[in-house]
Amino acid sequence: MTGVKGSLVSIVLVHGGFVDGSGWQGVYETLRQDGFRVSVVQNPTMSLADDVAVTLRSVAAQVMPVLLVGHSYGGAVITEAGNSPNVVGLVYVAAFAPDKGESVSSLIKNPPPGAPVPPILAPQDGYLFLDRDKFAAAFAADLDAKTAAFMADSQVPWGVHALGGAITEPAWKSKPSWYLVATQDRMIPVAAQRSMAERAGSTVTEVAGSHAVYVSKRKDVAALIARAARELTH
Repeated sequence: MTGVKGSLVSIVLVHGGFVDGSGWQGVYETLRQDGFRVSVVQNPTMSLADDVAVTLRSVAAQVMPVLLVGHSYGGAVITEAGNSPNVVGLVYVAAFAPDKGESVSSLIKNPPPGAPVPPILAPQDGYLFLDRDKFAAAFAADLDAKTAAFMADSQVPWGVHALGGAITEPAWKSKPSWYLVATQDRMIPVAAQRSMAERAGSTVTEVAGSHAVYVSKRKDVAALIARAARELTH
């Protein structure tokens, strides 16, 4: 894909819980090489409302229509922020795609029998962390040990208010969407990913990757984002 098509939309990448935007570097670099304009949001993940506001500031700064991309909890953020008239499409990467009135908390409340249970520690002062010793297996099983350990040790506290933030109106009901299912995910059950993607009417791609698929399979993730941008601008 050349810069001609890439120049028709701006891509805004939104990270999930426990991490920051730096994990998008590989996807960012791949998309930039393909001629896209790309911005990376740095959300504080303290509350959904705050993260939506931060994301919308990035959206407003773009001079072209925006393709919003969210990983994990970032999917909830783009589901709300995507209602901005500047946003023309949504890409979910192993992400939550809540419906009206749903939150991440409500979506993870009753996992199906046999589903992997994320090793989330008890809240401390209203914030959550993943058990460092179990981080790699749950979040980043297909990354090298050094990278997974760094991610575990550089976790961003995830506010319980962020998980509890409910969607007022899901943007996927009025905007086209694409969904990348990570088939080796041990944070969000694969069946739940497929179900949310189907409910949203998303165009689905499945990739054999962990929850950190946006890091481990960056070319596959970038390819889906580029495909979405191409389909939006044709």
